[in-house]
Amino acid sequence: MNRFLRYFFLFIFSTTSLISYSQTVQWQEIHPGIWKAIVGKPDNYNLLKAADTQPSAALKTLNKAEFPLDKAKISVQVKNGKTYLRFPLVKNEQLFGFGLNFKTIHQRGRILQLHADHYGNTDNGRTHAPVPFYVSSLGYGVFVNSAKYIDVYAGSNVRKDSKTPPNIQDRNTDDSWDAHPYSDAVEMLVPAQGIELYVFAGPKPVNVIQRFNLLSGGGCLPPRWGLGFTQRVNRLYTSEQVKQEAAAFEEKGYPLDFIGLEPGWQSKSYPCTFEWDKTRFPDPATFVKEMDAVGVKINLWTNPYVSPDAAIYNKIKPFTGSHTVWNGIVPDLSMPQASKILFDQFEKEHVKIGVSGYKIDEVDGYDSYVWPDVATFPSGHTSEQIRQTYGLLVQKQSFEMFRRNNRRTYGLVRGSNAGGSSFPYVIYNDNYSHEDFITALINSGYAGVLWTPEVRASKSGEEWLRRFQTVCFSPMAMINAWSSSTQPWTFPEVAPQIKALATLRMQMMPYWYSEFAKYHYEGTPPFRGMSLEEGFVSDLKTEKTVQNLEENPYEEAIMNEVKDQYMAGEYLLVAPLFAGQTSRKVILPKGKWYDFYTGQLAGNGEVITVSSDMGQIPVYVKDGGIIPMMPPLLHAPKAGEKVNLEIRHYGEKNGNYKLYDDDGETFAYEKGIFSWREIKVERQQNGELKGSISEPENGKPNTVGTVTWQFMTK
Repeated sequence: MNRFLRYFFLFIFSTTSLISYSQTVQWQEIHPGIWKAIVGKPDNYNLLKAADTQPSAALKTLNKAEFPLDKAKISVQVKNGKTYLRFPLVKNEQLFGFGLNFKTIHQRGRILQLHADHYGNTDNGRTHAPVPFYVSSLGYGVFVNSAKYIDVYAGSNVRKDSKTPPNIQDRNTDDSWDAHPYSDAVEMLVPAQGIELYVFAGPKPVNVIQRFNLLSGGGCLPPRWGLGFTQRVNRLYTSEQVKQEAAAFEEKGYPLDFIGLEPGWQSKSYPCTFEWDKTRFPDPATFVKEMDAVGVKINLWTNPYVSPDAAIYNKIKPFTGSHTVWNGIVPDLSMPQASKILFDQFEKEHVKIGVSGYKIDEVDGYDSYVWPDVATFPSGHTSEQIRQTYGLLVQKQSFEMFRRNNRRTYGLVRGSNAGGSSFPYVIYNDNYSHEDFITALINSGYAGVLWTPEVRASKSGEEWLRRFQTVCFSPMAMINAWSSSTQPWTFPEVAPQIKALATLRMQMMPYWYSEFAKYHYEGTPPFRGMSLEEGFVSDLKTEKTVQNLEENPYEEAIMNEVKDQYMAGEYLLVAPLFAGQTSRKVILPKGKWYDFYTGQLAGNGEVITVSSDMGQIPVYVKDGGIIPMMPPLLHAPKAGEKVNLEIRHYGEKNGNYKLYDDDGETFAYEKGIFSWREIKVERQQNGELKGSISEPENGKPNTVGTVTWQFMTK
């Protein structure tokens, strides 16, 4: 090739990324109600590739649906090496999602950059799970499968060529002037030369989320013990102190299923060796075995940054990034070589001696210490891509390690993203706002992740109790005493109420376990916002407030958000109180709702004001609700252990419920070794209610002992 042609082709190649083009998006229905489109040249590495999960077989059973948007109003343009996306909005349409937010539920009108990071007390897109997925109140969803930082304008700006422009207002004469006029589109900017897109149909918003979760394999199914109670002990506890802690729980009658060891179990941390400290844990294998013998599993804190003193340091070093974190090298976990070295060490030193799981810290961010965007990785993936997927990678690879050993796990992680719903990890962080905890719990349902509130320390017995009430109605019931060394009985004045709550958590295990099974097999989030509940209507009218134009000349009305009550499973509405509150308002969806504790009618599709004594968190059950409960055990039932059931029914309507059963510990359920038993409550001709439960299937798990019935509403 002569010099002229060589320069000509180099010029053409170098300018192709500057070419701007729009094109009609070709949508392919890949599963019932799920459409996929590829535009331009997307990056080879994305969120679903990092998660590497298989779509759930349940997708084949879903109902067919029509494409839920006007295809002509979806715009995709590739320009200057970036992809510009535009999806239509209509008036009175609300948006939910865009990751794990802590202060806002409604996302319409917001501007975000979806960026894996610690939560910095602002909902700006920098969060532990920056999931590029949103759900519309009209019953559709959109997912952008990219591992890049994505700029989102969720109905916040107006194009000059808009077909439905806002009214032009004159601030001099119009008291209703608004600094943020009506916008008719969600626009996103992705720094890539193409994109992979997904659209999900409903018809209801909850159906959208089900499809999204099932695309990633469904929700996780924890072991039964994971839904019990956990205590994370002081960071420098010894094996003897841990055993004493467990003995104190047993002696005082408080449930306990697993204990979390914090950094001091390792010989060095920040960065980590992943090796036991022999001064604090001289015989790890015997220690783990002794704890398991008394019904308590062991969970280990770690982060993935490798200390120069770690035995695997030299071996893994060629497969690490250019920058360090706390002087520890960063494994490029997108490379099989790095993953094998790290998790072979975990398997040999931890899992093979009986360790049940991990708390994987600091995989989310803060630019001040995590690797910078100028970092390079030997896989060739950009720092940005590794940042967006690192939480997925540690979950996927540790989960597969437990799968190889046929033992289920349930743990904690600081970062996740789209594609991670099937991984048995719950997100947590350093924030300690009780109110933010509840908002995040609600938003986790829209994002395809799990989030847990936790209890650490409190200023009073009242605050301690209110926080504890919340964790007992969350994905993981946990005290995190790594610094405070608190215990359930730390505040003696409320210790009896705390014990009753912890006991209630255990009694409700059949309900929690069945709800997580629905998460796994059906994709329904076990904890979710009220907008996903049938018959829920909130006041979405904007109300102008008295404005201080000197302090904020662009102050505007805020739409009412319901971010302090949520659904826990199929039948329960939970309405927490916070320290200092003696009463609160609760919005009940249409239909009759009953007090969980007494069975008495609480209201019928109305707003009620409730007060609560210190010992109870307000909880309501929808008419016909069925809650299966077991005796108040101190430890979760072991594989094959039969437990008696008390089946509670609330209200006047007939009810039905699907009770799930398997061995609770292994992956045998993936081979079909599980069962669903139908519980029914029907009104007889004499007007009385009667309950029944279907017979166990031959060859299927059956851990149900004696069944008794409690008709709560008299």
